[in-house]
Amino acid sequence: MVYRIPSPTQSEVIYPDNDGQPVANNTIQFRWIVEIQQNLDWLFADDPNVFVAGDLFWYPVEGRNTIAVTPDVMVVLGRPKGDRLSYLQWKEEGIAPQVVFEILSPSNTAVEMDKKLLFFDRYGVEEYYIYDPDSHNLQGWLRGEDGLDVIPQMADWVSPRLKIKFTLSPEGLQLYRPDGERFLTYQEISQRFEQERQRAELEHERAEQEHERAEQERQRADRLAEQLRALGIEPEA
Repeated sequence: MVYRIPSPTQSEVIYPDNDGQPVANNTIQFRWIVEIQQNLDWLFADDPNVFVAGDLFWYPVEGRNTIAVTPDVMVVLGRPKGDRLSYLQWKEEGIAPQVVFEILSPSNTAVEMDKKLLFFDRYGVEEYYIYDPDSHNLQGWLRGEDGLDVIPQMADWVSPRLKIKFTLSPEGLQLYRPDGERFLTYQEISQRFEQERQRAELEHERAEQEHERAEQERQRADRLAEQLRALGIEPEA
């Protein structure tokens, strides 16, 4: 009789969702991360199959929890919206983030950024953008036949995937939606919301006033008709 000795079960691999590091190293970097992430989320708000995330762990290889990166902002076309502790690619139909953004801070080193470029190149990112808000320097890479290639001219560049436009000026980077609308800060979005709310309130007040005037005219016409009837005159005549 032959006995098959079962192999020991492999312990479950843990994929950490926190490295103990802050989302950003300063307010400028954090503001840029939030602005890009929120505006892209807004841009694809009506598409349930576009996932946008900021500062989320991405694990491309199952069982290899040491192979991971945390892009400042990433966009995954073809995956549903929703909360995630981390992006486990094998649970996302194998779809890698197509577009990645990194915002530099003074603590970022050239070696660190070279490693990230190698990672994104190796694991399928199609578009990779790095912006330094201190120097206003913008770099980009686009996937070609042999991997990620440098985009030689970033001024007025339009993302093939996102259709957003990158514009550079002495004041820094500005991003534009496909409809030409500029990316807005949270404060600008709040101001617009407040302006729209006030405009709606004014329209409501005007409608109420028109309704009151119409009601007053109706009541005046009814009183006049009663007076005419008291004199023996039919108003319709």
